[in-house]
Amino acid sequence: MNTILTIIVAIQVLSALTIIGLVLLQHGKGADMGAAFGSGASGSLFGATGSSNFLSKSTGFAAAIFFGATLALAFLGGRHTASTSGVMDNLPAAAVITAPAAVIPGAEKPAAETKAAEAPNQIPK
Repeated sequence: MNTILTIIVAIQVLSALTIIGLVLLQHGKGADMGAAFGSGASGSLFGATGSSNFLSKSTGFAAAIFFGATLALAFLGGRHTASTSGVMDNLPAAAVITAPAAVIPGAEKPAAETKAAEAPNQIPK
């Protein structure tokens, strides 16, 4: 199971880096890095339509892979296996703490406080 999670995380990281690279290459409002690849020239590497169509489709494909990997990680990470024992079952016998049997002296409320708590609207004299 760890191998599958490692592969999915690697795919997710690679697709995220691909998206970052493709977005940086696309032609924006100014002359960005996309202009270096002939974003509007007819004799460019990507043909007459320029690099915008190819880069936007590639970005969409990389985004689909990223979202698919994210959903796969969420699905595999959300699965809970039924455990047969709890965390406290594995403690050694010396680590188990028991409650004291004796009552702590002075833990009881004095009679004056009890009467004041029962009748809060009365003014004590």
